[in-house]
Amino acid sequence: MSTRHTGNVRPATPSDVPELIRLVRELAVYEKEPQAATATEADFTASLFPPDGAPVAHAHVAEADGRVVGMALWFLSFSTWTGRPGIWLEDLFVEPEHRGTGLGRELLATLAALCVERGYTRLEWWVLNWNEPSIGFYRGLGAVSQDEWTTFRMDGDALQRLGAR
Repeated sequence: MSTRHTGNVRPATPSDVPELIRLVRELAVYEKEPQAATATEADFTASLFPPDGAPVAHAHVAEADGRVVGMALWFLSFSTWTGRPGIWLEDLFVEPEHRGTGLGRELLATLAALCVERGYTRLEWWVLNWNEPSIGFYRGLGAVSQDEWTTFRMDGDALQRLGAR
């Protein structure tokens, strides 16, 4: 059984990119799609820490025993209904041996605090329907599922066809 965390959560730095990639690959294995995680360190660096312009994504990491063991990768969203931004949590992952220690909760609490501080109206994310441990965790924090919505995605050939002019 895990003990309560003695780690900390902090914004990611460029030196964390290799660890972020490692954790994304671990998440892809957990979600049964290891082949889908094709992002490179260069991709993450360009999106999180661009040399010019604003980042298009952000990350926080959770550390324990001086090592990165969890992450939250996110970006800004926008609600036309509230006219305000929010945070879209793209990925939340804590290594299995560190689950139940409070680090996942702390990562989410950090993003919730950013929303509150900045006047953002929402913190949103997806979770796979089969991922009952995570669903239970999120519900325990007060999150509400949005079951009335259907997610659509367009990528690959369909995206290319529609985008061709």
